[in-house]
Amino acid sequence: MFDYERSLCAELMVAGTREWLVTNGIGGFACGTIAGILTRRYHGLLVAALKAPVGRMLLVTKLDATAEYDGRAYPLYADRFDDGAVFPKGFKHLERFHLEGAIPVWSYACADALLEKRIWMQPGANTTYVRYTLRRGTKPLSLMLTTLVNYRDHHVLTHHGFERMHLHAIPQGVRVLPFEGATPYTIRSDRGHCELYGDWLTGYFLSVEHFRGYDTTEDHFHAASFNIELQAGESVTIVASSEEAPNLNGDSALAERQAYERALIEQSGDTQSEPFVQQLVLAADQFIVKRALPDDPDGRSVIAGYPWFSDWGRDTMISLPGLALATRRYDVAQRILRTFAHFISEGMLPNRFPDAGEAPEYNTADATLWYFEAIRAYHAATGDDDLLRALFPALAQIIQAHHSGTRYNIKVDAEDGLLYAGAPGVQLTWMDAKVGEWVVTPRIGKPVEINALWYNGLCIMADFAQRLGKNPAAYQEAAARVKASFMRFWFTSGSYCYDVIGGPEGHDLSLRPNQLFAVSLPHSPLSWEKQKAVVDACALHLLTTHGLRSLAPDDPAYIGHYGGDLIARDGAYHQGTVWSWLIGPFASAHLRVYGDKAQARSYLMGLVRHMAGDCVGSINEIFDGDPPHAPRGCFAQAWAVAEVLRVWRETEP
Repeated sequence: MFDYERSLCAELMVAGTREWLVTNGIGGFACGTIAGILTRRYHGLLVAALKAPVGRMLLVTKLDATAEYDGRAYPLYADRFDDGAVFPKGFKHLERFHLEGAIPVWSYACADALLEKRIWMQPGANTTYVRYTLRRGTKPLSLMLTTLVNYRDHHVLTHHGFERMHLHAIPQGVRVLPFEGATPYTIRSDRGHCELYGDWLTGYFLSVEHFRGYDTTEDHFHAASFNIELQAGESVTIVASSEEAPNLNGDSALAERQAYERALIEQSGDTQSEPFVQQLVLAADQFIVKRALPDDPDGRSVIAGYPWFSDWGRDTMISLPGLALATRRYDVAQRILRTFAHFISEGMLPNRFPDAGEAPEYNTADATLWYFEAIRAYHAATGDDDLLRALFPALAQIIQAHHSGTRYNIKVDAEDGLLYAGAPGVQLTWMDAKVGEWVVTPRIGKPVEINALWYNGLCIMADFAQRLGKNPAAYQEAAARVKASFMRFWFTSGSYCYDVIGGPEGHDLSLRPNQLFAVSLPHSPLSWEKQKAVVDACALHLLTTHGLRSLAPDDPAYIGHYGGDLIARDGAYHQGTVWSWLIGPFASAHLRVYGDKAQARSYLMGLVRHMAGDCVGSINEIFDGDPPHAPRGCFAQAWAVAEVLRVWRETEP
């Protein structure tokens, strides 16, 4: 599945659009296209998390390799410039691209020589390794590596015009200090000769940024070039790092990475599983990151998606069962739950941690309710009463805060026990697109999934109270009231649930996937007949190969294509765009009402096949609502990978 042969590698429409990703477990990453063409502002060999897991900066952009063999030069890189030209076309020499675990591997053919390239990151460090190995050749091969660097926030672009970066020669490499006060970084080789340069290369055209309506060109700084000669069987490793003392031994660094990945597969119990299941386990690890706390330097969180999201409370709690429990990383799950307990404020979990490291934001009505479900799933997997005992007081305070009322009018309605949420100009549910002051889907009132989560959370608290020898009556009574009132969500003539009730404009009868959570969560407030009707309605109108549409196609507000500038994209984000993570609740809900594990599992296979596509080995955030459902958004999304893994476990025979 994760293996591209020459005819695909040599095709620019394939090699120039398929992407790869490696990560370091502290928020840093490296990514690019198979062809080596820069198409995004986020492409780079070292995007370091300088305020882990955020504060991400592009430091090293790329290595442009040119091989000389038997007197002939073979450019092995490719660039697209602002005049539209693609030159050189090094992917024409690319014989094979594949994944070796989570490590991308390129194989270049130069006459009878075969040159192999690998890229990986050191776990827990802002260090990227690029290793070239001459697998075969009857003559020596000379390799020149042109090193392009930068120093910018990974969200912005650099244009030529500011002063030269400060370059300092060090043994077998270069130390880059962009300016006084900046974080220095080094690029070193374990063999060969390094020559410093120091000039700007301009006019790199970024096609994906053009599609997204942003600035389309960027400049990068040529810091140095490395010259190496390889005999058959020999390797050279380039080490790019912002660490003070990175491991410069390519052999041991590669062995460390391979051992790390083997341990993940062994811990998950998937040593004999199909390759795509093992790949899902490795993809899941890419989102789990350290978030150090003053009293817990080993705190954990979840990056919502690469290449641009930071860690989000909602995404973390939804993803936890798939990323950590389905992979048997129970210690990680516990640390995530404890870490987020530190950030509870006014009965709420944070929505997101800004990438620049500012204070967390709390504009969410559902992240806190997903916290209950994440704890329930963790306890069901582990029976860990100690964590339950430690977190129960905080959970009780959350319930009380929702009864009393907290930010953004999030409060239980005394008349029916349902949860109301919303304020003008604020987006509180997962359908959270906002451009300027325009909230695309405000959903003010009583959203269906918020109240399904509220009911589920109250039932969970009653179970927890009984488990800990406490009185569950208050939670049971509140849950019973919510269940009775939940019937207000039923849209009889449509045989599905209103999306929002009690809003400023009355009930919202838009057919959306949010109602699935009233079926898929462990505690459902709906009868079996209504559960089945919900699943059938979503199957007929929302289900696609790659997930569920966010709005039915026959709705006047439906938008089937996601693209254009920010206003166009956010306008379509939840108005028909397909969300891959929703395949999880759909498959779980289908299993609940039909009881057929094989059929429920079959709904995952479109995304499993997709893993060989856009970002090789991972799953996209979103897809167009209209066929052929082209992949869009983040090329690797935490809850998408997590939900496929979770349901795969749930549907095991």
